[in-house]
Parts: sequence; C-alpha cells; structure tokens
Amino acid sequence: MLRNKFKNELSDAMKAKDTIRVSTVRLILAAIKDRDLESKRKGNGDLISDSNILDILAKMVKQRNETAKVYEKAGRNELAESEYKEIEVINAFMPKMLTKLELEKIIEESIKIIDAKTLRDLGKVISKIKEDYTGRCDFADVSQMVRERLEG
Repeated sequence: MLRNKFKNELSDAMKAKDTIRVSTVRLILAAIKDRDLESKRKGNGDLISDSNILDILAKMVKQRNETAKVYEKAGRNELAESEYKEIEVINAFMPKMLTKLELEKIIEESIKIIDAKTLRDLGKVISKIKEDYTGRCDFADVSQMVRERLEG
C-alpha cells in the first residue's frame, strides 16, 4: 500500500536530513489526508484507494512542471530547479510511464472492449483506461489519441 511507503520514506528522509524529500513527502501525505477527509465527508469511506493516490501524484507532477516553466520564463532558475527536485521525489512513487506505442495498443484494446464506434463513446473508453492505467499516462494525451482514433 502506498501510504506505508510514504510514511517509511518520510522517516528515512528525516534520518538522512534530506529537506527536499521531507517537505515533498509531507506535501504528498497532506494531499492524501485532504482527499481522505473529503471522501469521508461525502460518505465514500475513510481512505481513498491507491489509484486515487496515483491521481494526486500525477496532478502534483503536472502542477510542478507548469510552475517550473513559469519560473524559468521569469529567470528564476533556482526556484525552477527546486520544483524539478520535487518532481523527482514524486516520480519515485509512481509506476513507469507508458510509451506511446504501449498507449496506442491499450487504446485499441479498450476501444474493442467497449465496442466504441463514435465520439459519443470517448468518455467510456477513457474511463476504461483510467481504471487500469491511472498514473501511468497523461490523460490529456490519451483523450486526444482516442478522439483521433474515433474520428478517423
């Protein structure tokens, strides 16, 4: 379970006095706790699943990439570097990203399973892919690829 992995990583980072890892893992744990509380408030249970945690991590990486680019444009390279270091820490917890070729194959299989014919089936195909591959691909890219496949 990912939660235990984060707690162990936090302990190890504190022992090693690695401030970037400590702060990043704390941010991850805080985001998970927020989502747990939201889930509990909505009546969906006390703890979110590992796939939801991977969603959180993917969003954190995306946010940091965007922020780093803004810092680089502003000439604040030291802040951009800090964002990239946080991305490295977060990526250590994520599964290996799918290659474009693997993703194309997965999209084809999902379209066959769903029996998708038109763009109306786009959401169903993406939902199927999200079930199995959350955190392993950028769903903006997946959406575009599925759209192109269903249009043509």
